[in-house]
Amino acid sequence: MTQENLSADSAVSDSLAGIDPNFIFDFQAYDDDLDDGQRWSTWLSVEPLSRGPEPRPDWVVTSQGAIDTELGVLKTGKEADAFLIVRADPLFPEQEALMVAKRYRDSDHRTFHRAASYTEGRSVKRSRDERALKKNSTFGREVAKAEWANAEWNALVRCWNLGLPVPYPVQIDGTEILMEWIAVDDGNGELETAPRLAQTRPERHVLEMWWDGLVDSLATMVQAGMVHGDLSPYNILAQQDRLVIIDLPQIIDLVGNPLGFDFLLRDIANVAKWFQARGLEVDEQEVYADLMAHAF
Repeated sequence: MTQENLSADSAVSDSLAGIDPNFIFDFQAYDDDLDDGQRWSTWLSVEPLSRGPEPRPDWVVTSQGAIDTELGVLKTGKEADAFLIVRADPLFPEQEALMVAKRYRDSDHRTFHRAASYTEGRSVKRSRDERALKKNSTFGREVAKAEWANAEWNALVRCWNLGLPVPYPVQIDGTEILMEWIAVDDGNGELETAPRLAQTRPERHVLEMWWDGLVDSLATMVQAGMVHGDLSPYNILAQQDRLVIIDLPQIIDLVGNPLGFDFLLRDIANVAKWFQARGLEVDEQEVYADLMAHAF
């Protein structure tokens, strides 16, 4: 170290003399230049209720200096597209998290089937929004997009708090939801998105374990008065020894929706059919009756 550096350090030390150490910190500047496909973290820009429930998993990055980098498209769907992003603080490499960004499309570019059936029994907070929805105006279509995103966010938070196997909801910002990336080892030490249930060919003991876990999850949802509403082997991910339920924007109030029980029976039948085709003897009517016992 040169004499000039020693003198500078001494001057800084003298200027801090007598100041409470709790008020002293190192300042490190961030580079303001971001590449295409990057943005600053919006963690502290959203309302507290728009952030995931506590206690939060250790992997969640809350640094305001973190940068979100889009890595590519994971899935395109009828109502939204899912992207893989990494949120990382460039000054603290250990703070890094891979997440899914689910972005809802506007109503001109999505197709919710039987949307009115799903939303029966739901309420809209503001009368202005409700009128716009009924008129299907430009503003109404924006309200509809936000309502679907908020419905999924609220469902994820509620399910997570119930201990259900769903992706951890990190935050919602407008019509974008950031959530946990459900991944598995690809066999070469790298991570990849967990396969959908429909893509798997499990052994008998795994099949039985998955079915029991899925029925337990449905029972927990029914006890809480919820029905997935669109459950199938295509919106369930297989992550090692557990099944993770995804795609929850259409979640239904079991009692408030006149078709709640019909949707429940359809959900059970959809997944039971897949398990039956792989040799597991399950009776959807029997499971439905058992779940009704949980509901009342």
